[in-house]
Amino acid sequence: MLFRSLSHCAKAVIPGFYGVMPDGTVKTFSRGGSDITGSIVAKAAKADVYENWTDVSGILVADPGIIDSPRGIEIITYRELRELAYMGFNVLHEDAIFPVRQKGIPINIRNTNAPDDNGTWIVGSTCQKSQYVITGIAGKKGFCSINIEKDMMNAEIGFGRKVLQAFEENGISFEHVPSGIDTMTVYVHQDEFMHKEQKVVAGLHRLAQPDSIEIESDLALIAVVGRGMKSTRGTAGRIFSALAHANVNVKMIDQGSSELNIIIGVANEDFETAIKAIYDIFVITRI
Repeated sequence: MLFRSLSHCAKAVIPGFYGVMPDGTVKTFSRGGSDITGSIVAKAAKADVYENWTDVSGILVADPGIIDSPRGIEIITYRELRELAYMGFNVLHEDAIFPVRQKGIPINIRNTNAPDDNGTWIVGSTCQKSQYVITGIAGKKGFCSINIEKDMMNAEIGFGRKVLQAFEENGISFEHVPSGIDTMTVYVHQDEFMHKEQKVVAGLHRLAQPDSIEIESDLALIAVVGRGMKSTRGTAGRIFSALAHANVNVKMIDQGSSELNIIIGVANEDFETAIKAIYDIFVITRI
């Protein structure tokens, strides 16, 4: 419908923030909804590029509220942005990626107040190396961990399912689930968990029959993301060395098999210090 309308129009002005529900009623999108509108229109029009004009000259390596004048990112892939957006990057609505990604349409984030700036290009894939080993750093506060211990856990078929069922029954989604031989830790949003804490604990005892359960609150998760990390040796070592020098205690480490990102858990009070330390080692000193 939208494509047929645009096919006979050389230029069009289309308002954002609006959509239509299955019953025909108009729906107003949430914050960032115009980003999604632009992405859908770009896909429908089979555009060569989707330019998203905003008030900053592209995407920054880290939060300017934590890092003073952080460097900009020249090129970032859809996958990298997806990881960073989920953990707090908010220049572009994370759902705006999907329509153009399906058609291989790049996104160019531009600054309305500085139109000559190149901004940031968001692409499906690229052979161009990132300026730094990492592409970006993002994170969130307000998590808690539930550590479940049980002897011979690794030999018990279905143990992980039983643990996660206790959270599912209470409508709580999990963020990360690092595990060991006899331990399994579930990270969840603290504000979702705290009011259902004892129900979840009771469910864990009923379903998984653990030897012990320990809960730790006021934690933060930090994502260090970059396509360059896969081909660079010692990246994780540099991260943890920087954190050690900054006197930051690491609570959790989680890395996917793609080697695109490393998730680090720290105390809420160490959140800003940790991000500054990681930014400094990769962007400022670049040793």
